[in-house]
Amino acid sequence: MKKLIFALALSFLLLGQLGLSPQARAQCVMCKAQVEAAKAENDDYDVAGLNKGIVYMMIVPYILMGAVGYFWYRRTHPKRANAA
Repeated sequence: MKKLIFALALSFLLLGQLGLSPQARAQCVMCKAQVEAAKAENDDYDVAGLNKGIVYMMIVPYILMGAVGYFWYRRTHPKRANAA
């Protein structure tokens, strides 16, 4: 029963991520277009940190999901006794 619940929860999370993916790509395209337009208007406009900012915003949800998954795994799986 636990395996079924785990599989359903994992499937739900993966499908949810797939559903949000096109919106995220659209936002990145909008950011890029806005920066290119601003750069065309002003020659000294600095865009060096744009990609780093996008990667930073993209990685935070994955770190949070990984941390929740790690602590959930540690809580649900008891420590094994050393067989020595």
